[in-house]
Amino acid sequence: MNVKDRITHLKTLIDKYNYEYYALDDSSVSDNEFDLLMNELLALEKAHPELVTKDSPTVRVGGIVQEKFSKVVHEIPMLSLGNVFSSSELRDFDNKIRKEVEKYTYTAELKIDGLSVSLKYLDGFLFQGATRGDGSVGEDITENVKTINSIPLKIPFITPVEVRGEIFMPNKSFNDLNAQKVRLGEEPFKNPRNAAAGSVRQLNPQIARKRNLDVFIYYLMDRTLTDNHYSALQLVKSWGFHVNPLTQFCPTIDDVINFVHDIDNKRIELPYEIDGVVIKVNEFSLYEKIGYTSKFPKWAIAYKFAAEEVVTVLEDIRFQLGRTGVVKPVAELSPLMISGSLVSRATLHNEDFCMDRDIHVGDHVVVRKAGEIIPEVLRVIPEKRTGVEVPFAMISNCPICHSQLQRKESEADYYCMNPNCEGKHLEGLIHFASRDAYNIDGLGERILTELFNDAYIKNISDIFILKERYADLIQKERFGIKSVDNLLAAIEVSKKNPLDKLIFGLGIRHVGAKIAKVLASTYEKLVLLQQASMEDLLEIPDIGSAIAKSVIDYFQDEKNKFEIDRLEKLGLNMASPKIFENRTSYFSGKTVVLTGGLDSYSRKDATDLIEQLGGNVASSVSKNTDLIVAGKDAGSKLNKGQELGIRTINEAEFIELIMRES
Repeated sequence: MNVKDRITHLKTLIDKYNYEYYALDDSSVSDNEFDLLMNELLALEKAHPELVTKDSPTVRVGGIVQEKFSKVVHEIPMLSLGNVFSSSELRDFDNKIRKEVEKYTYTAELKIDGLSVSLKYLDGFLFQGATRGDGSVGEDITENVKTINSIPLKIPFITPVEVRGEIFMPNKSFNDLNAQKVRLGEEPFKNPRNAAAGSVRQLNPQIARKRNLDVFIYYLMDRTLTDNHYSALQLVKSWGFHVNPLTQFCPTIDDVINFVHDIDNKRIELPYEIDGVVIKVNEFSLYEKIGYTSKFPKWAIAYKFAAEEVVTVLEDIRFQLGRTGVVKPVAELSPLMISGSLVSRATLHNEDFCMDRDIHVGDHVVVRKAGEIIPEVLRVIPEKRTGVEVPFAMISNCPICHSQLQRKESEADYYCMNPNCEGKHLEGLIHFASRDAYNIDGLGERILTELFNDAYIKNISDIFILKERYADLIQKERFGIKSVDNLLAAIEVSKKNPLDKLIFGLGIRHVGAKIAKVLASTYEKLVLLQQASMEDLLEIPDIGSAIAKSVIDYFQDEKNKFEIDRLEKLGLNMASPKIFENRTSYFSGKTVVLTGGLDSYSRKDATDLIEQLGGNVASSVSKNTDLIVAGKDAGSKLNKGQELGIRTINEAEFIELIMRES
């Protein structure tokens, strides 16, 4: 057998054994035999690099160290799921399904406590792996997912396809990793989920490879290949993907409930962390009729297991100021593990909550995670008191500016009413730059606090003139030229954010992300929202009197008017995409494909601009493609476009076109 044939034979064997181990949970060879085959393949490919292919198992050793992760726009949003916590709530979910459709079944899957991932294949080869991010935009982690053995590098299906799943760290890998960290004097990970997320986001793929991650696939996005979810999972399993072996077809809600109880009883024995069971209607044809909310599909639900309750000591109570001026008590606890996480703080909600439960500093308290997310104090254990405990007392002054707090009528919360309170301003800035609002990369809480304390940023508009402080910024510790350049570039890119992101980021009381979308879809421009009357707003579905009054009050404030005017002059997008609906541009009706990296725009920003100008952005090149925008390192899409004779422009030409049409 010549070298080329031996390499092909080794790759076939290794892929076969990987499939047995991960997809079938049944390996026919020992770990030692597997390692010998892999080492032989590595040696042969090192001696004959011209024979290395992109689907070789040796690719998993780890690729080039990356400088940062690029953004990936999800063509179909990665939605989260609604939660239920009891059998009766599961029956309520079933009743809602029955009101919409007559005949249906379910698939029940373990809810893995890990990190959601999107995997895309082209011509049968893995070409992109991305995190969920905010559901619309994630991060490109392709090089890292290639190091996960349960993710096939090649599948027997050449049509473009996307699967989604959950990357996780098995308990054994987690324990081994933390034992190593302790030996090295490093801080151990708090739980397997954090360890998995931290491993996936390593810029060096070789570090990710050593963490021994795994993945379970739970979605096949192409619903034309089969008519139901359960058979879709069997199909992707036949392609070599790892599907959870405990996944179960459930004809009725009673079968679902029995499955949930069975898993709850045995979950402690599982070799990985789970926090519930995901239930999905099986038949794809019913999904559109059952429908979606703005965040969740109505045809799926997550049953969350009862939160773990533990006892610890409430060592102190601190008061936390929010961006709206609300001041809330927070418990400082003796650190403890809850549901796999180290917890040292918990919410106490408000004064009434503390008084009703007779909470004292020094009490032994029962703590749980509300929905296994936010730790909260449930109750005290008064029989453990020694007499030195101090009763809760609400403060009367703002913890930051010390002005008098006010408790609003019919509300349980106290507010700092000082319009010049720096604590409120800082919290508002942190909210504005956060992922769910304006999503400015590199401008997190720590950096913003430092720039706020340095008086570089005091108002939202100061963020967008930060480039005037360039010489000062590059002199600051932990900043440097490269990090400052990246931050300023991210700020410039953010100016193109959609209007709803700006409305939400402004921090108008009672206006969350969903209401911001409602307002942005109702008004063509921010100026029209500013001019809206109480009556206008109340005519909008989902807008009640409290929200309407808050919006009116915000836009009548002279300081807010001045700030919004300044933001507009600084170039922030103040319009909804709907203003482009009736105008004609070069992009109107055209199908555009973006390939390679752009310096001036993220993929999402470029997509938004094209769509606002009437174009459609496609993920692959075909005879229906009208234009290709080729950035740095453009690959197969560019080559295919050239073969088809499709017009191709570079980034400079794209910017010129956008500027001309905008």
